[in-house]
Amino acid sequence: MMTKQYLFANWNYPTQVRFGIGRISEICDACSALNIERPLIVTDTGLANSELIKNLTELIEAGDLEMGLFSNVQGNPVGKNIIEGAHVYLDGLHDGVIAIGGGSAMDAGKVIAMYQGQTNKLFDLHVKVDGGTRINPDKIAPIIAVPTTAGTGSETGRAGLITDEEVKIKRIFAHPKMMPGIVIEDPKLSAGLPPNLTAWTGIDALSHSFEALCAPGIHPMADGIALEGMRLVKQYLPRSYKDGDDLEARGYMLAAASMGSTAFQKGLGGIHSLSHSIGALYNTHHGLTNAVFFPYVMDFNRTAIEEKMIRVSAYLGLKKFGFESVRDWILETRDFFGIPHSISEMDIDEADIDRIGVLSAADPTASSNPIELNEVAARQVFLKSLEGKIDF
Repeated sequence: MMTKQYLFANWNYPTQVRFGIGRISEICDACSALNIERPLIVTDTGLANSELIKNLTELIEAGDLEMGLFSNVQGNPVGKNIIEGAHVYLDGLHDGVIAIGGGSAMDAGKVIAMYQGQTNKLFDLHVKVDGGTRINPDKIAPIIAVPTTAGTGSETGRAGLITDEEVKIKRIFAHPKMMPGIVIEDPKLSAGLPPNLTAWTGIDALSHSFEALCAPGIHPMADGIALEGMRLVKQYLPRSYKDGDDLEARGYMLAAASMGSTAFQKGLGGIHSLSHSIGALYNTHHGLTNAVFFPYVMDFNRTAIEEKMIRVSAYLGLKKFGFESVRDWILETRDFFGIPHSISEMDIDEADIDRIGVLSAADPTASSNPIELNEVAARQVFLKSLEGKIDF
């Protein structure tokens, strides 16, 4: 087990990260650094009455800051969560957001910090309608992100994913100023996370790095971060899963999640395109859904990524080199964590296959899949995942 002194660092890429055991104690100093005097804590319904939030509010009150709490954020947050949160922000005369929790809470916190100052309607601001050009950057509130799970890496991203509940489509809101100004990564805050959530969020982090590496284009920095992010997941996710209080493993998994989000500035791909569609339609857990789709999308992309898999297998220290070695490791990893092999095991059938094809092909992440993911291809991959067949 690492000592507190060893598991402690400050990073400034892609934003300021305060990493280490016990660093949540610096929350008031972080607020001061961003000129926040009246923070609004944004978290999810599951954490609202937890000891974690109680301890956070005590720290903030001890620092003589006036705070508010908004916790009406569901898993896979929807537009009404953001609109309600923005009203709470404005009614409380807040001047900054502390987003604490998993990816849902952090995405919601970032979008609330953006939306509370805008004049356009919320869903006129997502990226598919040139939302970045319609967002008034001067009205985006400062954000502090405090992850309690190691998955989405939303703390080091400049985007938030929100479901438009009227049409059941996940929308991406993005702007450089939505990147949190300070991130606090304290392994103690993720200690004790249940094994299943540890696994699901951890494979989410793995899928970010994997798809970033596979995305076409030249981005050596993202590729390097992605490779090391995958290695950290391979080494530390099993330990986090077996022992929820292993702070060294928890710490490195937090780092791996942040690395995945940093790397996927290069792009994502079909795993996320399909997962976003399923999540919007069925409200499934994002990390779990990614884990199920992982090998099917990998197989679909095989001809475009085989050369990269030689590097991946070598860097991860797998017994053999090449595509099949990496795919077998993914399948073994899923089996180790009890991940369903087929999407049908999540009570999903082909009733919505046409809509899934349309939504997946239209998702912003589809454009950076290594092989074109049109409606026909998305349906093909979805059918394979329903049948549990890996035979592209």
